[in-house]
Amino acid sequence: MIQVSRKDSKESTENLLRRFTRKVQSSGVLATAKQSQRFEKPLSKRDRREKAIQRRDRKSQKLKKIKLGQR
Repeated sequence: MIQVSRKDSKESTENLLRRFTRKVQSSGVLATAKQSQRFEKPLSKRDRREKAIQRRDRKSQKLKKIKLGQR
């Protein structure tokens, strides 16, 4: 559980909320919750990793072509 308390009595609720959202994002709580909403078979995790590697390779090749002016 992530808790945020006021630094002093003059701190606004907007700043408090901003600090809370930053802590939640940095902890990765939302990412894991969203990921666990859908069931994935154990084999599909490996496939997902392979597809991510392929996407990363395609993106790097595309950026190389752009830098060389071929596209």
